Amino acid sequence: MTAMKLKKLKDQVIVITGASSGIGLVTARLAAKAGAKLVLAARSEGPLRQLTEEITKAGGKTAYVVADVGIRDQVHEIARVAVERFGGFDTWVNDAGVGIYGKVVETPVEDMRRQFETNYWGVVYGSLEAVAHLRTRGGALINIGSTLSERAAILQGSYSATKHAVKGFTDALRMELALDNAPVSVTLIKPGPIDTPYTLNAKNYMEAEARHPAPAYAPEVVARAILRAARKPKREVFVGGGGRGIALMGVLSPPLSDAFMRKVMAPQSKLKTEPPSQKNALDAPSNNLAERGNYPGHTRETSLYTFSAFHRTLTGALLLGAGLAFYAWRQGKGADADTLPSRPPSAPVPSDADAPVPQTIVLDTVEVVDTPVGPVVVETVEVVDVVDATDMSNVTDVGNTTAVMDRAEMLGEGGTTPS
Repeated sequence: MTAMKLKKLKDQVIVITGASSGIGLVTARLAAKAGAKLVLAARSEGPLRQLTEEITKAGGKTAYVVADVGIRDQVHEIARVAVERFGGFDTWVNDAGVGIYGKVVETPVEDMRRQFETNYWGVVYGSLEAVAHLRTRGGALINIGSTLSERAAILQGSYSATKHAVKGFTDALRMELALDNAPVSVTLIKPGPIDTPYTLNAKNYMEAEARHPAPAYAPEVVARAILRAARKPKREVFVGGGGRGIALMGVLSPPLSDAFMRKVMAPQSKLKTEPPSQKNALDAPSNNLAERGNYPGHTRETSLYTFSAFHRTLTGALLLGAGLAFYAWRQGKGADADTLPSRPPSAPVPSDADAPVPQTIVLDTVEVVDTPVGPVVVETVEVVDVVDATDMSNVTDVGNTTAVMDRAEMLGEGGTTPS
């Protein structure tokens, strides 16, 4: 099958479910600014009408459908409106989802079933509508999974299960479409903690209001990844290096990951000063047109890790140079062992400082470091293997150089609207 070519955003009609809040709302606004025509769906008519009027006043073209994605006939209506209003669609984004916080054994089974209706079956119904339409004309299907598609989170067991199911369905569908040579790009977006109203809208069986653990990213970071996937076929994308690190920890050391969940994630999932709200989006749709949530810390507005998923060559070159400079600077400074990035147990330990023994640099901490090239924020998580830091020809595994340094964010991300 030849490489798939997707339209520019200004030439697309994009369907977005869950468009009245958080990631879906930000994606709709950015897509409209880029010139895309939109079909927006959510359960809340008031916010949908308000968003439609906002986009129309700015010169955009949009239609909205009040729909519960857990009901198949209503998802079919979304597709019907897209065909009726715009003659079809080019990208379908399955974003609608609801959360539940609390221990699995203390969560009513009926709530978990209803969550699956939205988070899993909503994706299934939307994907089937999208594929039926795109199989002949080509286009993109973008499903919103989660970091928790890879690694279950403590106190979000039911939500984690829905996102595991979304990943399994999406991966199977992608393979079957490839088997049929269907011209449909299928992308799974896997955000880490994102500062949206998710925590406020989740049904909560904990004793305190829910919050995201650090680090949290802005919904614009996810929206930009979604819109890049609408223009450039991509199998899957982690949004945020922190979430990628948690998923990687779950693969490399499940017992360590379990302990991390108990000792770090569980306490960070609660705002100790606030009782839980009785309002939630599982029982009734929210009527607030809101992008952000209640995250109390610094929200990261960009992620080079995510940017690198779409720009491997540029980012690899930038980070290779920065990584080598950082490594050489650390070696020259003689940094203390307790401030050095950690070395995995399997990494070779040099026996002779003068011998070109392979070294493994693991940038798996979050810290601001003053270097000769300026302040660098080391965000996450993967490795650079070097034989000799003075000879760039000896660098191996350049394709895996996906550590995140904020200094390089300005060279391409910058918060600009995709085109």
